[in-house]
Amino acid sequence: MELIIHRYLPFTAVEGPGNRFCLWVQGCSIRCEGCGVPWTWSKENGRTISVDELFLEIKKSSQNNNIEGVTFLGGEPFDQAEALGKLAFMVKELGLTVMTFSGYLYEELEKRKECQTLLKSTDLLIDGPFIKDKLDLSRPWVGSSNQRYHFLTPTYKDLESQLITLGNKIEIRIGHDGLVSINGMATQQTLNELFDKNEYKLLKSK
Repeated sequence: MELIIHRYLPFTAVEGPGNRFCLWVQGCSIRCEGCGVPWTWSKENGRTISVDELFLEIKKSSQNNNIEGVTFLGGEPFDQAEALGKLAFMVKELGLTVMTFSGYLYEELEKRKECQTLLKSTDLLIDGPFIKDKLDLSRPWVGSSNQRYHFLTPTYKDLESQLITLGNKIEIRIGHDGLVSINGMATQQTLNELFDKNEYKLLKSK
């Protein structure tokens, strides 16, 4: 079984609770106006990788980076629900947690048979489309005030009362080729303050 992905990070501290492996899938059927990563919409822009190969990368990260879980972003993860569900199940068998984002509502996903394995393997689901008129970065990991947290297992339930105190963060990486990449949540104003756009090409990944 295969997935079409944008990229993955073996280690990140800003894409969910604790230290995590983060996977951005490629392809999105929702395509929210004002989306920060429109280059992840078309599946043609992604690369194909087997679920087994991705799992080996996650297992390697678990051994080398002391991660506590995996985060699935997009694109739209539930557009590839069956393959991602298989990967999520394997991740849980490894003793790691799963956090999944979706532009669909939880109530919609519950009705779709192909989504059940991914939902059952997800500890924390964040749902709802990004709505640019409701831009709100006051809560961690979400971009607009309509988006919701669903604690589908007890694992992260304790965070529910702490969300407003958990600020958003970003990570900045400089590649060997000098390309600067950013992941996490930040306003465009913040990014402009950090970088001179005339000097750096930014690859924003959130």
